[in-house]
Amino acid sequence: MALSLGGSSGKRRFGTGTLSEINIVPLVDVVLVLLIIFMLTAHVMEFGLEVNVPQVKQVQDTAEDLPVVNITRDGKLFLNERLININRLPDEVKSRFKDAKGVYVRADAATVWDPIAQVISTLNEAKLPIKVVTKPEETSGRGR
Repeated sequence: MALSLGGSSGKRRFGTGTLSEINIVPLVDVVLVLLIIFMLTAHVMEFGLEVNVPQVKQVQDTAEDLPVVNITRDGKLFLNERLININRLPDEVKSRFKDAKGVYVRADAATVWDPIAQVISTLNEAKLPIKVVTKPEETSGRGR
């Protein structure tokens, strides 16, 4: 048994019913375009050097612009995020940081010891004080 609302001609009357369907195709298109944009630009948003330093108990914070030598996992040297040759390191530190009280050496925990020892030796020969950068250990609510 079939029901017809519009009489015998089979035409529908507009304006008598409510629109119960929403077209979500434009919404899906916009979401997919945004997803593609974020996927393509995700690698651009990374900044700085990622160095996983060892953890220790004592920590000191400072807001000064200090000479920091970063040693990556594969042994590359950076002086404040600028790639540098180990032979130019003492001269560059002395020219860029005239009033520096020390050179901070920050190395990844997985770095082999040889590049770290070479940097320390080079800075020591130039009579520059050396300080090693570490990360504080996580304490689990216990007192010391």
